[in-house]
Amino acid sequence: MTLTASYEICRRLHARFGRSYYLATRLLPAWKRRHVHAIYGFARYADEIVDSFTMTDDRAAALDRLAVRLSASLAGEPAHDHVLPAFAHTVRSFGIRPEDVDAFLRSMRADLSVARYASYDDLLEYMEGSAAVIGTMMLPVLEPLPGREKEAREPARQLGLAFQLTNFLRDVREDLSRGRVYLPQDDLARFGVDEADLALPRVSPRLRDLLAFEAGRAREHYRAALPGIGMLVPASRPCIRAAHALYGGILDEIEKAGFEVLARRVRVPLHRRLTVFARHLRAASAACRAEHRVQVRIP
Repeated sequence: MTLTASYEICRRLHARFGRSYYLATRLLPAWKRRHVHAIYGFARYADEIVDSFTMTDDRAAALDRLAVRLSASLAGEPAHDHVLPAFAHTVRSFGIRPEDVDAFLRSMRADLSVARYASYDDLLEYMEGSAAVIGTMMLPVLEPLPGREKEAREPARQLGLAFQLTNFLRDVREDLSRGRVYLPQDDLARFGVDEADLALPRVSPRLRDLLAFEAGRAREHYRAALPGIGMLVPASRPCIRAAHALYGGILDEIEKAGFEVLARRVRVPLHRRLTVFARHLRAASAACRAEHRVQVRIP
């Protein structure tokens, strides 16, 4: 597996499974895109071990083997996996924190044994590894402004949490088919929702109220993420503005559908995705041109 081929596989994984964010990455300078694809590709690869409907191997053992191979790759040993050469190269190139990678793998392992979360705080602990650290792993690639690196971490975390919670609301039925419920148990009790309600073909009024409540929490995470965009170099801002709008658009579509997420997968229409992309394309192009106009002085 060559490094070029590994990056291409990650790109294809991103294009296939993360369409909204993939579209937003087209607004990044070309050299940054492959590193974003590598992080997404690794996350998707690990997630597939946990969530695949067709995998019959021992999933915990497969995750352990992945962690061992990743450790070897980060130490400089050749990697024969599809995504590890690209991911390890990106981690080394940008000094991505090992503790963020470890936290992500811990959350993937949690999915093998934890299927319910008692409270939102418990769910946040899980999402710290499954989502928040994806935001902080992306941060060095997106380049915070000099001196804003530490300050930018919290908004990056918040955007990861917003994306993850949006996915949970969209995928209630799919998650239930895997035996998992990511809606906190105390929230279900508060709104009088039984888990049997999640398996119905239509959303009950009580479940609709619960989903609206959780959507409000997601909106709070999106709001907390907004200040971080201005902490990035200009060439990265259009991508994250577009991603923020596209994923927030999934929430909009869920609300417009009356929170009917059980019978079908709610999507942002293609025309709306393309409109968001076009809205930010001019700013992305201008920022990239400005980066290329930097003057080089030779002593």
